[in-house]
Amino acid sequence: MFQDDVCEGLSRAGQKQLSCEYFYDEVGSALFEAITVLPEYGLTRADSRLITRLAPELPAYFGCPAAVAELGSGSGTKTRAILESLGRGDRLSYYPIDLSASALAHCAHDLAVCAEVHPIEETYLAGLRQAVCKRRKGQPLLVLFLGSTIGNFERGAAQDFLRDVHACLMPGDALLLGTDLIKPLARMILAYDDPAGVTAAFNLNLLARINRELDGDFVVRNFAHEARWNAEHRRVEMHLRSRVAQTAYIRAADLECEFRADETIWTESCHKFHAEEIREMAAAAGFDCAAQWLDEAWPFAESLLTA
Repeated sequence: MFQDDVCEGLSRAGQKQLSCEYFYDEVGSALFEAITVLPEYGLTRADSRLITRLAPELPAYFGCPAAVAELGSGSGTKTRAILESLGRGDRLSYYPIDLSASALAHCAHDLAVCAEVHPIEETYLAGLRQAVCKRRKGQPLLVLFLGSTIGNFERGAAQDFLRDVHACLMPGDALLLGTDLIKPLARMILAYDDPAGVTAAFNLNLLARINRELDGDFVVRNFAHEARWNAEHRRVEMHLRSRVAQTAYIRAADLECEFRADETIWTESCHKFHAEEIREMAAAAGFDCAAQWLDEAWPFAESLLTA
């Protein structure tokens, strides 16, 4: 899949593109963990603050202890407070869904103390369908999609994804959705282009991963990290800009990639939202917005959407 997607993305006429899902090899995951503690990147801390605040309120929305499924769980570090609150002294079932086997292993180890952990190594929707089938009959399911990962989807695709999630659920189930909100431009750009260069290293590691895994010969120092605000689509875009005219060869794919000076590879989109927009998207997908919690220090929203 990695090789096929790299070939397709770098062979495109016009804008070359690589998927952000491939950021997270072992090196990239470590770099992202470093990004989350940077002073310029307040998103993760806002997400965690809201989870701590809302977790005690969640049991009121479910008639009995709910099972929990988490899309893109990673190691599940932010989820403990939710599991402990919903467990109410019982060991509830937790279905972390991720493509990283190592992250799921960490998740199963770290959260076994507060839940019965059933890791699912799958894509979001395929994993969710498995979790839906595994829960006990009549048990409500809370789906977690935290960290504003929904912002990596194009807006139309994000709406379609919410509809697809809704189609998997039963009445009484719910989705807890994290979304990053629009804030002053300088603040948004700094979050994706920090002075220490950690985000730049994270972005450039995508080329290094191609070199490592697909026997590429990208000269990584010949590319520069760029973060751009696209006002029309309300998103921060991350690009890798070719500093010079150059050619790279990927031996595993027998692919030669030519770059003009200043040509870019588009690697990520991070869409930003208005709080009311989330409620409108939820309604269009068939959800009711039962509650919404907002962080003021770093504008961010957690929305509880019920099926």
